[in-house]
Amino acid sequence: MKHLPFKQVDVFTAKPFLGNPVAVVIGAESLGTEDMQRIAGWTNLSETTFLLAPSATGASYKLRIFTPRRELPFAGHPTIGSAHAALESGFAKAVDGKLKQECGAGVLELTVEERAGTRHIFVKAPAPRITPVETPLFGKARALRVDVGPVWVVVDMGEARKVDALAPDMAAITELSNALHASGATVFGRTGKADAPIHVRSFAPAHGIPEDPVCGSGNISVAAYLRETGLLEELGAEYTARQGMQVGRDGRVQVRVSADAIRVGGEAVTCVDGMLRVA
Repeated sequence: MKHLPFKQVDVFTAKPFLGNPVAVVIGAESLGTEDMQRIAGWTNLSETTFLLAPSATGASYKLRIFTPRRELPFAGHPTIGSAHAALESGFAKAVDGKLKQECGAGVLELTVEERAGTRHIFVKAPAPRITPVETPLFGKARALRVDVGPVWVVVDMGEARKVDALAPDMAAITELSNALHASGATVFGRTGKADAPIHVRSFAPAHGIPEDPVCGSGNISVAAYLRETGLLEELGAEYTARQGMQVGRDGRVQVRVSADAIRVGGEAVTCVDGMLRVA
């Protein structure tokens, strides 16, 4: 019986149980892919990650990311939560405020910012690949297929109240996801509030996640949509998105957009700290 350090980290919040949890297994070199997938199915969270010693030159650590059904090359909130766990446990240390995460999407740069006793972690996202698509699921709203590792069909619903009121057809989203080889659909709308001008919801039933509470890659994809369509001028190069209200959460995702990079980040807090027994 092996005993591996284990944390469950709530991401995009400073208050426990209001963000998006990720399970993090630390020092998981003894586990095979089948073991990892089985553990991810058992935790039944949107993602479970495994921190490993790096194999790429210059990387701080290697990260493998699993949904309950499959491995992902990259995902946003698992990246932020795993970096938090790596720092908190001493598995990795930031150098000049930087970490480098080796994952299926390559070696990604993370920035660690300490602000008056709080820690904010940002990841520079993989470059998005964008394709226009048509879908009748959300009326006449414009949709783009955005690939940042996970693939999202991103839809601008205009007003946040329309996003709030949405009761999506999960079977139809599953069919759409399979047809477009996408993780699911992410929708957004404007709140009219300066502190969090964008409201986001993400649905990935094809991956066993009907609604992701606070989705990092979904928010990266929204930022890519805004930059691609020229709508970013409404918000500026930095803004905060809110997500999770419909599932009892209150996440805040900090977004920074430039011509050549999209970064998302925020706070994280450990809710469970212990050991995982693995046969």
